Amino acid sequence: MTVSREGAEESARQLIGMWSALVEDYGSAVRRGEPVTHIWANTNFGFYNALTFSDSEVGVTALKERFEHSASFMRDNEHFGFLWIFEELLSDQTREQLDALAVAAGLTRGTTCHGMAGDVLPFPEPSHPQLRFERVRTQEHLDIYASLNARAYDLDVPTAQEALHGSRLWREIIHAYIGYFKDLPVCCAGCYPVEGRLFVVLVAADPAYQRLGFGEAVTRKAIYEAGKATGLTRVTLQATDAGRPVYERIGLQTTSRVGLFSL
Repeated sequence: MTVSREGAEESARQLIGMWSALVEDYGSAVRRGEPVTHIWANTNFGFYNALTFSDSEVGVTALKERFEHSASFMRDNEHFGFLWIFEELLSDQTREQLDALAVAAGLTRGTTCHGMAGDVLPFPEPSHPQLRFERVRTQEHLDIYASLNARAYDLDVPTAQEALHGSRLWREIIHAYIGYFKDLPVCCAGCYPVEGRLFVVLVAADPAYQRLGFGEAVTRKAIYEAGKATGLTRVTLQATDAGRPVYERIGLQTTSRVGLFSL
């Protein structure tokens, strides 16, 4: 694992670009130009409610103020969401106090993700002997894609489907694919160009069909098609602990640690 300030800066900018596109597609405004960037869709689909920042060498006082601002903002909103902190953007002293400062503001670490990146393209057109791929083009596809994510992350299915309902971004711009096993949708992945890179977003596999290589196969398919359409070769994403080995097999490396904090 090679984490760095440069890796965190790249990962933070990528998250802001991707999530801004998702939230603006949903119909909500993004507030930039402040110490904390608000990318908050005001939806019950918590993935679409995010706060973050991308400047470097953030000190203790500045982080304390951002925690307090974020906690106050979350208390004033009825919907659940996360403050994403790319830990290599903090000064060494601040990073040592990160979780204690969060608790003091009324926040807690929900999980830790991994910013990952790699110049992985070109690679051969992906295939899997048990899967058939379809690109997301219809409302039925959107409902399936949302349902797969909800089941994979233990979320409410109707809430996830509402967040993607009618989306032009998901149907026309994001290279989003569903993998079918014997005509049953079992996995999905999306890939979207952000500032000269391809960002992989909302990857999921049905819990009953995990550890079969399906998630890796559909992710490779989304990356391959997005790369073919755009000519871009560098890929970024934020991965869970469970997902990180999948992306390492594709060729991505960990470049930053990302703490997700909530009330």
